[in-house]
Amino acid sequence: MTPPRQLVVEADGGSRGNPGPAGYGAVVIDPATGETLAEAAEYIGVATNNVAEYKGLIAGLKAAKALAPDASAGDALRVRVRMDSKLVVEQMSGRWRIKHPDMKPLAAEAARVLPSSAVTYEWIPREQNKHADRLANEAMDAGRRGEQWDPAVSTAALDTARPSVADALPPVSGPPGDATAGAARARAALASRPSAGTATAAPVTDTDTAAVTGGAPAAGTAPAPERAAVLPTAATPQVGWGAAPDLGAPATFVLLRHGETALTPEKRFSGSGGTDPELSAAGRRQAEAVARSLAARGTIQEIVSSPLRRCRETAGAVAARLGLEVRIDEGLRETDFGAWEGLTFAEVRERHGSDLDAWLASEEAAPTGGGESFAEVTRRVAAARDRLVARHAGRTVLLVTHVTPIKILVRLALGAPPEALFRMELSAASVSAVAYYADGNASLRLLNDTSHLR
Repeated sequence: MTPPRQLVVEADGGSRGNPGPAGYGAVVIDPATGETLAEAAEYIGVATNNVAEYKGLIAGLKAAKALAPDASAGDALRVRVRMDSKLVVEQMSGRWRIKHPDMKPLAAEAARVLPSSAVTYEWIPREQNKHADRLANEAMDAGRRGEQWDPAVSTAALDTARPSVADALPPVSGPPGDATAGAARARAALASRPSAGTATAAPVTDTDTAAVTGGAPAAGTAPAPERAAVLPTAATPQVGWGAAPDLGAPATFVLLRHGETALTPEKRFSGSGGTDPELSAAGRRQAEAVARSLAARGTIQEIVSSPLRRCRETAGAVAARLGLEVRIDEGLRETDFGAWEGLTFAEVRERHGSDLDAWLASEEAAPTGGGESFAEVTRRVAAARDRLVARHAGRTVLLVTHVTPIKILVRLALGAPPEALFRMELSAASVSAVAYYADGNASLRLLNDTSHLR
């Protein structure tokens, strides 16, 4: 009996606006030789990312079927689908329910192309799906010109046929996003580069700083434009983003604080150890405003939320706009403030003054009544960060969470001391962003942006 033919399908889709001008790409590969056997791409008009991803999957499966005339028999072909869309992979594997009405017919169409026994699904990081991603972008570029994708002028296969630079770098000595470990790895990579006697242009570190006392940083704080500097020789390695090797697309976390609850304007402690309040009317308006803003930007590919109600409601408003599902991560919940839950700062000072002083002085001190210390919360949030960075390499993910987890992620990215937690302002429904690179470095891109609420 002839063994079934083995093929790999890599597929992707994208939308510039989500929804916006969209296209897909798919490639069929011989797993034994790595040879590209077929390519497909198409501009599909205005659609969401997920619709484009599903259409890319369907095109890839059909291209694979065309290469094996007896594929419908179910035993002549085996296809391994590789995609960087967690949503599509999990839904087609049967592990996630398909809720969105636009996704159901597309998933059904994909399931009809080949027998279910002939297809397996595998999630891969975006950096491993460059060929299909480039095809999708070529299709969108063609659509912008009023044309359709032309395989005769495609350069996707050439542009993506190169090894990953990140694989050749020294191992990370600390968790992703810890500035010290990332800088050490960048220095090691620089020291190994053969550039003696060569003058190299590289940007210097951004010199703009936000005030750390006497007020909050300006809303929407972002790095200032980089300035060029010249290294006289390679004898003294330059530490900075411009000097590092090409590490590929980072995992970018867009950090959204939930909208207001009834406790927010009263500035009461509201963590994970007390009541689980819902969004107020003002909080729901804020959630809708940020959902509109994120939909207009069109960059969010996944949504992960704290399990607490105020975050789930905020995430749900965004998910409804983007056509995405919301995943829950327990590591993103707020601090358990123990006996301080529901109290104002002044009330805690009056009732538990010595405990409050200890809490303000040390990250190891916990709130009265068995709450969590900042050190405990930092370990929990850092573990969640590491899981999510590994799972979403190269993608842009919205994390809907709380004041303390966001401040901790920013503090760790900057390598700042624990007391920095008391020197940041995060408004309700504000947006911040941190990018995590393959060498362990992290870059703060945005802090406390509330422009969508004005």
